[in-house]
Amino acid sequence: MSKQRIRIFVKGKVQGVFFRQALKVMAKKNDVFGWVKNLKDGRVEAVLEGDEEKVNRLIEWSHGGPANARVEDVEIRNEKFTGEFSKFDVLY
Repeated sequence: MSKQRIRIFVKGKVQGVFFRQALKVMAKKNDVFGWVKNLKDGRVEAVLEGDEEKVNRLIEWSHGGPANARVEDVEIRNEKFTGEFSKFDVLY
């Protein structure tokens, strides 16, 4: 299976609605590694590494997020896979 690294920026009502924690749970379920953090402009940024199919599941989930989120836009940037992560972290 092909490995993939994606950086996403999620815009909308995505802070204060457990978006980061819910993404971490989804990442663990799908064996995807990386991190997620809030940005000062109100967006959430995440780096996702893993099997292409599993990373794509998280991207799809990010278009809706957890129940109280209201996602307006998801910007996706492909990056070179590095394999540098061994877990998924919520950064503060």
